[in-house]
Order: sequence, then structure tokens, then C-alpha cells
Amino acid sequence: QVQLVESGGGLVQAGDSLSLSCAASGRTFDSFAMGWFRQAPGKEREFVAGISWSRTFTHYADSVKGRFTISGANAKNTVYLQMNNLKPEDTAVYYCAAGDAATTSTRIRYWGQGIQVTVSS
Repeated sequence: QVQLVESGGGLVQAGDSLSLSCAASGRTFDSFAMGWFRQAPGKEREFVAGISWSRTFTHYADSVKGRFTISGANAKNTVYLQMNNLKPEDTAVYYCAAGDAATTSTRIRYWGQGIQVTVSS
């Protein structure tokens, strides 16, 4: 069975750092773009960061640019999101995703279950 499993979420204070990991299993993901989306209560799911299938090119939402970094391990089935200088508005459920493109939700084929990130002021 295909699974994307996130880990590393939790409760932190504003200005702190947190690192999320996404481990994919059930099939090879070396031909899929991968990325992260998030959804805050009462809001739509939004794109956060993405990385190409080659793990060469990265893209970021304007709201996190300069603070978040997406990267892939040598094994292309694992992707990370390093989050620095966290703000209360970063509070959301974060979802790992894999698909034909990582920047648009309609092109995502697989979704993780989501993991909570809470940033207190």
C-alpha cells in the first residue's frame, strides 16, 4: 500500500525552529515531485513548498520564502521541511504530497495524513 507519513510536528514558540519529515513507501517515488501543503482551521489548503522529481528545483510560497527550506534525501522517497523563525500564522496541519507537480493541489496523486504544527505568540 502507498503511504506518505509525516513526522516532526509539535508545539513551539514564535521564533523557534522545527523540522518536518515525510517518508514515502509502497512504491518508488523517484519520478514524483514532492511538496508540503498546509491548512489552518476555517481556511483552504495552501501550497507551502515543493521540490522537483529530480530534487534539483525548489519553489516556495511567498509567505514562507526565506524562512522555510525543502530538501530531499539521497533516497528520493524522503523529503524534509526545515522551518525557521516560525510565526503564529504558520499554525496549521501540514500535509506531505507527491504528484505530477508539487505546487498545485490538483496535480497531487498522494497525500499524507497531516501533522499539526502550532506556534504560540
